[in-house]
Amino acid sequence: MRRLRRRATGSRAPIALAVPALLAVAFLLLPLAGILSRTSWGDLGTHLTTPETTRALTLSLVVSAWALGLSVVLGVPLAWLLARVDFPGKAFVRSLVLLPMVLPPTVGGVALLLAFGRRGLLGPWLEETFGITLPFHTSGAVLAATFVAMPFLVISLEGALGGLHPRHEETAASLGASPVRVFFTVTLPMVAPGLAAGAALTWARALGEFGATITFAGNLPGTTQTLPLQVYLLLQDDPEAATSVSLFLLAIAMAVLVSLRGRWTGTPNSPERPRASVGDSGPAAEKDTPEATDTPEGSGGSWPLHAAVTGFNHLTLDADAGTTIAVVGPNGAGKTTLLRALLGLTPRAHAELRLGDTDVTALPPHRRGVAWVPQDGALFPHMNALANTAYGLRAHGVPRAEARRGAQRWLDRLGVGHLAHRRPAEISGGQAQRVALARALAARPRLLLLDEPLAALDQTTRAHVRHTLRRHLDGFGGVCLIVTHDPVEAVALADRVLVLDEGRALQDAPPTEVTRHPRSPWVARMLGRNAWPGIATADGVQLVGGGVLVAADPLPPGTNTLAVIAPEAVAVHRDRPTGSPRNVWPGTVREITTSGSRLRVLTTSDHTPDLVAEITPQAVAELGIAEGTPVWTSVKATEVTVVAL
Repeated sequence: MRRLRRRATGSRAPIALAVPALLAVAFLLLPLAGILSRTSWGDLGTHLTTPETTRALTLSLVVSAWALGLSVVLGVPLAWLLARVDFPGKAFVRSLVLLPMVLPPTVGGVALLLAFGRRGLLGPWLEETFGITLPFHTSGAVLAATFVAMPFLVISLEGALGGLHPRHEETAASLGASPVRVFFTVTLPMVAPGLAAGAALTWARALGEFGATITFAGNLPGTTQTLPLQVYLLLQDDPEAATSVSLFLLAIAMAVLVSLRGRWTGTPNSPERPRASVGDSGPAAEKDTPEATDTPEGSGGSWPLHAAVTGFNHLTLDADAGTTIAVVGPNGAGKTTLLRALLGLTPRAHAELRLGDTDVTALPPHRRGVAWVPQDGALFPHMNALANTAYGLRAHGVPRAEARRGAQRWLDRLGVGHLAHRRPAEISGGQAQRVALARALAARPRLLLLDEPLAALDQTTRAHVRHTLRRHLDGFGGVCLIVTHDPVEAVALADRVLVLDEGRALQDAPPTEVTRHPRSPWVARMLGRNAWPGIATADGVQLVGGGVLVAADPLPPGTNTLAVIAPEAVAVHRDRPTGSPRNVWPGTVREITTSGSRLRVLTTSDHTPDLVAEITPQAVAELGIAEGTPVWTSVKATEVTVVAL
């Protein structure tokens, strides 16, 4: 108890809570103690091996096995429907599932009798058409046990499915797997612990079913007399034998609960194995096979892109085959929504999508030829790297051996071929990203969507993976869209940069043009520039945040503009400067940070918005600048770029 207190709260449990809790434990424990104390241990073997008990046990095992099978066949699809699909009457269906758990068993038996009995709703039809009579037959006992036990499977599996993020299933669909294939190869293996827990509880409940069985199926020896019914009869004629059989059933129930080890309540069996370091490290991480420099495989054709996206805002996107587009913008700009619309995975937006000469708008995600790599890679945890990479090929009908050979080649090209037989939990974040990229490229997509694929990597690993990705995108026959917040990625990987804000395309231009003339304050700041919106005047810009900025090439007065100043163009002085600068402001140093071999000095002022200057460490030392130091900043009019919004 002391150990539990330390792990939970680090303090003693309040007496007002501890005493009722202990009373509850005693209340639950005393009946079990009663069985143990009244068991005739010397006659236990004799009681459990009588012909009547053996026959009842055999029948119970048969009935519970059939009930479990029916529960799996019917309950697994129902659990998936409740967890994954929104439909009218969903709350009512879930209530129906829970009803047998709260309904008195005898009432359940009466309900079954009125539905499937000889005078019930379906009973006469079943008997006349198929010659099936359920009451007072073993099949009736199976039906009764299934009715009361199946909810345990449905509720347990629905909870497991509800805790499973759909990105794994969506990624599998983007690799070409049909919904049924996704369900059996990805969904079920990932919720296997929940399914096993629900199955164990279902079997144990079916094994112990009494009330519905005796009411609906009767108590016929060898036909419907299961072990719980045998206990009921033994209580009248041989109480000691009834106690022995009860102990046997109790032992089975406890064994099932102990084997679950907390899964029913959601308590983890054991802590999840931590993934290796985010970045690649060690000699193995740097291993590249000879195939890594081979020319990448193409997708077997040329697939230019045309997309018209509506829903959050209208956006038209056209790109030639082999084009890589970096999609940038602030959080909430619609970047991920755009990708999901192209995949056909979101009701928030709709995309009229044409890839090459094929209109794929009406096709489901698994038939579009659009591969997606989410930010975390979404590798299937129950498959090793080779099986993950071969998944898309297998989904497209490629024979297993050929798919594995193709997958191995892609892993080798991305420098992770030596990790083919490791599972995602056994590799680092950087290696997992490479495997996810290999999996997407191996699927031979017509459109490749990468959602911040390098965001979780350290700088060294990111540079290596970026170089590898660039090499393979050069030979890609389709279009690639990369969502990123990294200006280096946008410049190094993309042929075009698409700037989004609130679902609108603010700019779609080559990286050099976006770098020189950004039309979004967010993009300008992402690129490390000072950027302020304002209204053009005859001499420059009237800033929205206050102050006037003089520019050498002002726009027509009244134009909504964005004034952009490179940090290296900002001069910092301790005294008011004299000479040519047209823009001079007093301010106070608020923060000094490192940027490569230079320092970025953030100053605040009552005359202008916050301003960032980039100067050398030597200049900082000579000026005696520190946080809180009053300074003057100056910018020449020729260093101010004014862009129309």
